Amino acid sequence: MKKDADNIIIVKSKSFALEIIQIYSYLCDTKKEYVLSKQMLRSGTSIGANVKEAVRAQSKADFHAKMNIALKEASETEYWLELLTESKIIVKEQADQLLFRCRELLRMLTSIVKNSVA
Repeated sequence: MKKDADNIIIVKSKSFALEIIQIYSYLCDTKKEYVLSKQMLRSGTSIGANVKEAVRAQSKADFHAKMNIALKEASETEYWLELLTESKIIVKEQADQLLFRCRELLRMLTSIVKNSVA
């Protein structure tokens, strides 16, 4: 069985989740922003959780469904990051790297979903 460290989508989604946790802490502690940041935390960490579930799926249909959920969560996370940036709660420079990584996950997950048949 392939190790998690060898699976790029697991590695990238977990790394992204850790960054989301860091920005969430910053937003709560420094900016006193709790509502949008909590939404971002929930969806941003859910990506990796669903990817992890997908690699241990019981069937191809289960794999496809979990990866599709991860894709939806990545899309939602992109939305929260855009809102936080456009509302000037976080500065563009803070969001740029996160948005880049989120969009990278979106491209990867889109490809996985399109190429996996339920």
